[in-house]
Amino acid sequence: MAHGSGPGPTRRASDRGRYGRLNRERLLAAALGLVDREGLSALSMRRLGAELGVEAMALYRYAASKDALLDGLVEALYLELEERLDAEPGPGTEAGTGAWRSELHRISRATYDICLTHPQAVPLLATRMLAVPLARRPLAVLRDHERVLALLREAGLDNVRASAVFRAFTAWLLGYVSVELQPMVDNPDEQEPAFRLGLHRMPSQELPRLRETAAALAEPGGPEGLTAGLDALLDQFVEAG
Repeated sequence: MAHGSGPGPTRRASDRGRYGRLNRERLLAAALGLVDREGLSALSMRRLGAELGVEAMALYRYAASKDALLDGLVEALYLELEERLDAEPGPGTEAGTGAWRSELHRISRATYDICLTHPQAVPLLATRMLAVPLARRPLAVLRDHERVLALLREAGLDNVRASAVFRAFTAWLLGYVSVELQPMVDNPDEQEPAFRLGLHRMPSQELPRLRETAAALAEPGGPEGLTAGLDALLDQFVEAG
């Protein structure tokens, strides 16, 4: 009999790689790092196994499928958000009127920063949410939903109004980040702005306003635009309600 607890009747792929024994946290960190460097198209079980120094089959103990791995990347983003928010707790709604609004701004800014740190993974925040029912989303995602809804309820909104603001808040935040990350430069080696943006590719007769505005659209809105839009949204949905 082999030393220690040997494999069962069917051989299992070893999960001891170049960084020691594999676990889910290490798997997701490696997957996110790979996507950060090379994009979502580079992610596969085989490539991730090579990255970790284990057989691809060993990964299925921690992510049962490619979809589960993609959901794990969403989980990793929200865990990073959770850690950031918990590291520097906000004032909480008990601190006074308007504290809930400040906390929503803190959540939106932290989300914005994390998305800009991991831009290649951001599309998953839309595609996986469209594919996965609410109750099957990663717990870290659900805790984020709970955090926002709790703030809205503590601000005095009932379930109907809180759900409306929650939808609007989520749509604005993820929509803003998606627009912020859209590629705008056609040829980064060009110094002349019009050629850098590829305006010569746009028919001037059909798209005069777009050509005219392209340079301004190419400038990021930054966190200031996120904040201004969120305040306008909250004014419309909350204070006018």
